[in-house]
Amino acid sequence: MAQLSMRPCGDFRTTYKSDTPIFETKTIRSLAIAGVIAMLAAPLVLDIYFLNLFIQIAYLGIAALGLNILVGFTGQISLGHGAFFGFGAFASAWLNNQFNIPVVFAIPLAGYLTMIVGMLFGLPAARIKGLYLAIATLAAQFILEDFFARADWFSGGSYGASANPINLFGFEFTTDESFFYIALFALIFMYMWASNLIRSRDGRAFVSVRDHYLSAEIMGINLTKYRLLSFGVCAFYAGIGGALYGHYLGFVSAEGFTIMMSIQFLAMIIIGGLGSVKGTLMGTIFIVLLPEVLEFGVTGLSAFGDTTAFTDGLAYFKEMAIGLVIMLFLIFEPQGLSHRWQQIRAYWKHYPFSY
Repeated sequence: MAQLSMRPCGDFRTTYKSDTPIFETKTIRSLAIAGVIAMLAAPLVLDIYFLNLFIQIAYLGIAALGLNILVGFTGQISLGHGAFFGFGAFASAWLNNQFNIPVVFAIPLAGYLTMIVGMLFGLPAARIKGLYLAIATLAAQFILEDFFARADWFSGGSYGASANPINLFGFEFTTDESFFYIALFALIFMYMWASNLIRSRDGRAFVSVRDHYLSAEIMGINLTKYRLLSFGVCAFYAGIGGALYGHYLGFVSAEGFTIMMSIQFLAMIIIGGLGSVKGTLMGTIFIVLLPEVLEFGVTGLSAFGDTTAFTDGLAYFKEMAIGLVIMLFLIFEPQGLSHRWQQIRAYWKHYPFSY
C-alpha cells in the first residue's frame, strides 16, 4: 500500500528576495518578455500619433515613478516635481551645448545634477514634515521657475534652450519611430531599477520611515539620511524624464514647468496607487490618455450643439477633468488603479468562489 505524502499548505517564504519578486510567477515574466518583444515592432504598425502617446507615457512615467518613491514609499511630499523635471531638461541641453558632452552621457549627468538640487531642497525634510514640508517644496517650485526665467547662461531665459537629438554611433534619433526605442529602453530600465531598489535594504528603510518613523529610528535607521536619499532619487528620476522630454522635442522653454505640472504628477501617482511601481505606469497612462478621450468626446458632443456657450462649457469641463478625476479616485478608489487590478486578479483566481 502506497504511503500518503502530505503536501504543505501555505506560503513559506523565508527571504526578502522570495517575498518581493519582480514577477510573481514564471507565466507573468514570460508574458512581460513577450510584450516587450511585441512592442519592438510597434513603429512598423502604428502611426505617429500612437507613437507620440507612448513616448509621452515613457518620459512622464519615469518622472512620476520618482515622485512615487518619495511620496508613496517614503511618506514625504513634494509640490515641486515639475520644476525638477524642467531642471533635468535644461541641464541636459546645457551640458550638451556648453561642454559638447554627447547627449547619451548628458542625460544621466543631468539626472545626477537634478539629484543634487533635489537633495538641497530636501534638506528641510530632516526637520519638518506634512503641511510644512509641502510648503517648503512649493517654495522650491517657485524658486526654480524664477531661476529658469533669469539664468540666461543655463536656460536661455525667456528665449529657451535648444536640445540636440540623441546621437548613437552616428545615428540620430530624430523621428518618432526611432525615438520610440530610446523611450522604451529608458522606461524598462528605470522601472526595473526602481523595482530592485524597493526590494533592497534602502527600499525597506524607505517603507519603514513611511510606516512608523519612531520605530524605524529605534531600529537604527537614520531618518535624515533616508529622507534626503528619497528626495535625491525622486529628483534623479525627474531629471532623467525631463532630459528625455527636452531631447525629444528639441527645444526647452521655461513656461511649461509650472505648479500645474507638479499637480499633474501627483495626479498620476494618486490615480495609479501610492506605493506601487506598476500603479505609477497605470496612472501615467490614464492621465496621458484622459485629454485625448475628452477631446474625442468634446468633438462628438459639439455636433449636438452649435452654440458658443455650449462649446465653451465643454472646453471648461475638459480643463477641470483632472481635478475632478482626482477627487473621485480619492473618494471611491483611494488606493488607486493598482489596487483595483489586484482585486480583479484575485476575483478571477478564486472564481467561482467569492473569497
